[in-house]
Amino acid sequence: MKNVFVLDHPLIQHKVSLLRDKNTITKEFRELVEEVAMLMGYEVTRKMPLKEVEIETPVGIAKTKVISGKKMGFVPILRAGLGMVDGMLKLLPMAKVGHIGVYRDPETLKPVEYYCKLPLDVSEREIVILDPMLATGGSASAAISFLKEKGVTSIKLVCIIAARYGIEVVNREHPDVEIYCAAVDEKLNEHAYIVPGLGDAGDRLFGTK
Repeated sequence: MKNVFVLDHPLIQHKVSLLRDKNTITKEFRELVEEVAMLMGYEVTRKMPLKEVEIETPVGIAKTKVISGKKMGFVPILRAGLGMVDGMLKLLPMAKVGHIGVYRDPETLKPVEYYCKLPLDVSEREIVILDPMLATGGSASAAISFLKEKGVTSIKLVCIIAARYGIEVVNREHPDVEIYCAAVDEKLNEHAYIVPGLGDAGDRLFGTK
């Protein structure tokens, strides 16, 4: 596996354990996804460039640093990716948010795009794709391809739990994209769900079946 960063901060690992628990109710699950996304955001943004500026404090002039370089954008993959947006926006409230809708055909298990709405200046931004689960890698790889077709050259993928298979697919099809996750699970079942995973993230976020 290449360009994969597994975030092992104790708070992240603790909250992921709660997410996995089948007894965690919808309200708590939704709050945990937002909290994990925010914690992961610290690592995802670690390499953001800085520039030195002078700030006038109440008692003098301070030479300090602020973020520079490309502006950020978040693109959740509908629908489960929506659960991660608010956590990320708490760190970077000025980031713009696009949306990509992709569903997995139940027979072919191939991704099908049904919605795509992106900021007009998306090609000028560093884009972070959000999706709690990286299973087959099909939806994530398709979303990356859609963004590249729009001229985006800087893309990161952030998920909470990734299957080794999905990582390998993204590595193969988009070797330039960094993947950030909180856990790597070894396999998929016959329905392409991550095992042990945490079930269907979208259903657990929104209380649907």
